[in-house]
Amino acid sequence: MTDARLAFRVTEGTGPTILFLPGYASDMSGTKAMALEAWAKENGRGFVRFDYRGCGESDGAFEDFTLADWRDDALLVLDSATKGPVVLVGSSMGGWLALLVARARPDRIVGLVGVAAAPDFTDWGFTSEQKMTLLSEGRLEKPSPYGDAPMVTTRAFWQSGEANRLMFGPIPVSVPVRLIHGTHDAEVPNARAIRLMELLAGDDVSLTLLKNGDHRLSREQDIAAIIRVVEGFV
Repeated sequence: MTDARLAFRVTEGTGPTILFLPGYASDMSGTKAMALEAWAKENGRGFVRFDYRGCGESDGAFEDFTLADWRDDALLVLDSATKGPVVLVGSSMGGWLALLVARARPDRIVGLVGVAAAPDFTDWGFTSEQKMTLLSEGRLEKPSPYGDAPMVTTRAFWQSGEANRLMFGPIPVSVPVRLIHGTHDAEVPNARAIRLMELLAGDDVSLTLLKNGDHRLSREQDIAAIIRVVEGFV
C-alpha cells in the first residue's frame, strides 16, 4: 500500500517551517496540532500537519502500517511539502519519529520539540506477557485511557519499533532539542525524558516539566508552554 494517499495541510509563512508529527493512533486534527496551526497563521509562520497512512484522513487501514511506514510518511511530507529549514514537533510516538527523521535529514532539521516523547516504547511500554501475546497471536488490545475503543498494537508494528530503537546508546541528533513532559504522565515516565536528554548528542538540550500535566499535555497552560518553546526556535 505504498501508493496510499497522504492527507496534509500546509500553512504558508516564513521559516523555519514547523512540521507536526502526531502520536500513536492520533491524527492531525488533535488539540496541539490545531493550536500550533492557529498560532502559525496569526504570526505568519510556515506550518504543516499531516496524517500517517491508516490514520485520520489518509488512505489505508491502521493495522496495516508500522513505525517504519510512518517514519517514511513523515520523510515524504518533509521532502515534498516543505522547503528550507524545518523544526519538528513530535507528540508521544511522534517524538520518536521526529528523532528518526532528524537523524535521516540532518541537513534540513534545525530544531526538535518532543512533547511527551516516547522513543522505544515498544521496549519499555509492554510487559513480558504482552510481548509474548504479540509474538504468538500477532495482535494485542489494551484498554485506552482516551476512549471506549481499545488500543490495538500489531506484531508488525512492535517488531518495527524494536528494529528502530534509539535509546541503547548515544543518539546522533545534534540540533537543539526541547523536551516538554508532564509530571503526572502515566504512560511515559519522567525518567524516560531525562534519559533521552542524556543520550542526545547535542549540548543544546533542555527538559521542561509541567506540573500535574498528563500524557496528552492538552490543557490551556500546556498548549501555551508548547507554543512558547516553538516560538523560541522561530
